Amino acid sequence: MNERDTRILEKIIGYCDRIAANLQRFGNSYETFCNDVVFQDACCMCVLQIGELAGALSEEFRTANKSVPWRIIKDTRNVYVHAYGTLDLEMVWATLNEDIPALKEMCLQIKQK
Repeated sequence: MNERDTRILEKIIGYCDRIAANLQRFGNSYETFCNDVVFQDACCMCVLQIGELAGALSEEFRTANKSVPWRIIKDTRNVYVHAYGTLDLEMVWATLNEDIPALKEMCLQIKQK
């Protein structure tokens, strides 16, 4: 893994941590998430950044780590950007609580190689 990809991977992990911190800060409540645009914006901005960073990883890195759905991550970012006002909050909530922790774990495993 080259130095650039290492830095990008660390930033992705950092945004995963920020999402976890936001969830904790707001009580990990779906009801609060639905009713608090600041909570939504904070989490969604981190998802956007993760998608942007995933797209910046080298092709060699993504090919070597095919277990991570890099294309889906980047595509999710595009959905958030282009349909932000109409996002399905249940889908976003599932991403925050299921996909992001799984992504963090995959990234940590890659770093340990």
